[in-house]
Amino acid sequence: MGHIEKRAEGAGPFTTRLTWRPAAGGIAVWESRAARKRGTLRVRAATAEAQDVQRPADATAIGRLRTLNTTAAVAFTIGGALFAAGAAIALAGGSARTSALVYFAGGLFFNAGGYASLLQTINAPALGTTDTLETRGWRWWSYEPMRIDWLSTFVLFAGTLVFGLNLLDSFLHGLSAQQANRLVWAPDMVGCLLFLISGHLALEEVCHGHPDVRPHDLGWWIVAVNQAGSVLFMISALADFTIPSTGSLVNAGIANWGTLTGALCFSVGGVLQLFEHPQPVDG
Repeated sequence: MGHIEKRAEGAGPFTTRLTWRPAAGGIAVWESRAARKRGTLRVRAATAEAQDVQRPADATAIGRLRTLNTTAAVAFTIGGALFAAGAAIALAGGSARTSALVYFAGGLFFNAGGYASLLQTINAPALGTTDTLETRGWRWWSYEPMRIDWLSTFVLFAGTLVFGLNLLDSFLHGLSAQQANRLVWAPDMVGCLLFLISGHLALEEVCHGHPDVRPHDLGWWIVAVNQAGSVLFMISALADFTIPSTGSLVNAGIANWGTLTGALCFSVGGVLQLFEHPQPVDG
């Protein structure tokens, strides 16, 4: 690669940042989130007076990332809004079927957002051999469990699919407490757990293995807001357990409010994600 003093940082076995000195001078910095979200690596100037340079991938890669980022952001914004609407209907004493239909529509948008996020990771430009980002051929799927960004987005997508199963089962009528817990509550818990795991991995990625507060980092805010939503979804799921002896929920109010506030977090995260995108390049 024509560089010296390469230093890797990350979380556990995952590399989230590489720093090295290119032969041309200065210091190059590759970060996994910046590469897949903005399609850039940073080159710090050799002198204090000069400006750092964001070196972008080619126009093909940038175009892909912009499209996928917008798709994921809009999908999570709409999906979160629909989940919030479903919870609001339930809190207002509306029809359970209407609420379930709204939830199901929101779940479809969550599926789309999860897959778009995974595609953005799969098709992110790779670090090349000449201190640049290289565009790879388009892929609909990959298996790269040693990439923390791939693992985080894959677990997120899996969580949206499990939520879909939970939402389908919620249309079943006449379920006993045991059946409701097995077919509706258990998938809900699994989906919430997967969201929490995905969010934790994303936090490890953006903080390079040392979770902290980064108020000036948009990526950190997106991850933090979404993780807050995942925590609220988990609280909602715990309160949604059906007590076998009474056939009633642990706390329907907490379940609905947890869903409402958690969904709003995902909507806010989706809006913020619209601003974490690559800049267009000529060519």
